[in-house]
Amino acid sequence: MKTMEKRTTTKITAGSLREQAVNIGNRLELFVDRCLIDRLENTRLTLHEPVSGGVAVKLDRDWEGPANFPLSVFHCGKQYFMYYRAMSLLPECENGMLCVAVSEDGIVWRKPDIGLVKYNGLYKNNIAADEAARSFMATPWLDTRPGVPEDEKIKAISCESVSGEKYTAYHDPQGAKRLVFWVSADGFSFRKLDPQPELISNLRNCFDGGNTMFWSEIEQQYLLYYRWYESVGDNGYRSMARTGSKDLFTWSESIPMTYGNLHREQFYTNNTQPYFRAPHIYLAPAARFMEGKRILTDSQISAIDLKMSHGAFYGNDCSDVVLLSSRAGSEHYDRTFMEVFIRPGPGMSNWVSRTNYPATGILPCDRDPNRIMLFVARNYMQSSWHIERLLLRTDGFASITAPWEGGEALSKPLIFSGRTLKINYRTSASGQVYVEIQTADGIPVSGYTIEECKEIAGDEIERTVAWKEGADLSAFAAKPIRLRFVLKDADLFGIRFS
Repeated sequence: MKTMEKRTTTKITAGSLREQAVNIGNRLELFVDRCLIDRLENTRLTLHEPVSGGVAVKLDRDWEGPANFPLSVFHCGKQYFMYYRAMSLLPECENGMLCVAVSEDGIVWRKPDIGLVKYNGLYKNNIAADEAARSFMATPWLDTRPGVPEDEKIKAISCESVSGEKYTAYHDPQGAKRLVFWVSADGFSFRKLDPQPELISNLRNCFDGGNTMFWSEIEQQYLLYYRWYESVGDNGYRSMARTGSKDLFTWSESIPMTYGNLHREQFYTNNTQPYFRAPHIYLAPAARFMEGKRILTDSQISAIDLKMSHGAFYGNDCSDVVLLSSRAGSEHYDRTFMEVFIRPGPGMSNWVSRTNYPATGILPCDRDPNRIMLFVARNYMQSSWHIERLLLRTDGFASITAPWEGGEALSKPLIFSGRTLKINYRTSASGQVYVEIQTADGIPVSGYTIEECKEIAGDEIERTVAWKEGADLSAFAAKPIRLRFVLKDADLFGIRFS
C-alpha cells in the first residue's frame, strides 16, 4: 500500500532548465546538506551518531602521557597508520613527540619498535620524531597526487615562528608563523622537504594546531584547512581558513571559511577530508570547544584524577564533535546539523577540556563493507587516556528520515549519467520507500510514477530502484529530471546513478 497518494509538482517558469539543474553525473550523493533537496514534506534531515568499536590505542609506554593528542589515520600499502602526539608531564616535554601505531585491519593496533629516536638511552620505541626535531608536529597525511615520488608519498607539516623584515606584514600578537614540510617513504622516518614551500599566513594565530592537508582529485590541487583566530565584534572564535596550491610551492591567498548566519562556536581542530566514496564532498568532524563551560565539580575532578600540564588546569571547559561539510571549490562550511555528532558520553572522564578530539581520517572497514570507521581520543589529561575506534554505517552520516505516518522529499532538477538509480536506505518491517521520476518542471513520467514503483523495504547500502517499465533509466540520462521520494518509517542516506 502506498503511503502518500498526493503528487507534488513544482513548476519552473523562468530560465533554462538545464542551467538550473544540478549535474551529479554518476557520483555518490549524500544528504549531509540540502544541495540536492528542493522540498521536504513531513520528513527531516537527521544526523546519525557513530557507535563504539572498542579501544584502539591506550597508554602503555614510558614516553607517553595523559597529554597525548590524536593526529591522523590513513591506509597506505597493506596497513593502516595512526599518528598521535605522545606527551608526558615532564617539565622538559612541552610539545611532545610524534608516535605511530600500525594495524592490518584497523581493529588491532601495535606500536612498532622503529629505532629512530633515543629515549632513556634506548631506541626501542615507536617515536618517529622527538620535540627537538619536529616542534609541534601537525597532521601527517597521504599524498595521493598522481606522479608524486614514492619516497615523498607520506607527508607531514610542522609549524615554526619566523621573524625579520620580510615577515612584517604577517605579524600578529603571537608573531608570524609558517609551515615546514616533511616527507617519508615508509611512514616512520621523516626528512625535511628540500626546497621548502613558503607557506605563511597573515591571519591571526594561524597554524595553531588542527592543520589538515590533502590532494583534491576534484579540484586538482593541494588544499590546506587550518586554524586561525577570528574576531567578531567583541568576541573571538577559533575558526578555519583555506588555501590551495597546484604544485605545493605556490599557494593562493588564504580565505577564511564562512558558516552562514548561524550561532558561532569554537572549532579547535577541523579534520577536513574528502569522503573516500564521494571525493567531491569534504567532511569535517570538527572538535567543538566549549570554553568556560565547566561540568564537573571539584570532587568529581578529584575522582577522575585529572592531571595538570605545565600549570594548566583542564577542568573548566568541555568539548565534543560536530559535523561540518563543504563541497569541492567552496569556501563555506555547511552547518546542516547544529546537533552533536560525537558525544562525550556517560561518566565523568570525557567532560573535561580538550578531550573527544577526533583524528583526521574516515576509512572503510576491510572486514565489513557495510561499516566505516573513525577515531577519537578520550579521557584527556588522565591516566586512562586512549583512542577509541568508532563505527558508522557506510555513507550513514545523515539521512532523509520519514516517520511511521509517512512523508516525502522532492529533489531539485538533476542531470545524471548512467543507467540505473541505486539508493542507500533502511526501513522498519512496516516501512517502505518509493521513488518517482518527474520532468524538471514536476510532471510525473508515465511508467516511473510512485504507483508504478516496486516497493523497497529492508536495509541495504546499495539497492537498485525498479518500476513497471524496469530499472533502465538511460533514456533520461543527460536530461533534467526530478526525483520524488515517498517514505514511511525509513531513512534515505544517499543516491547514485550507475
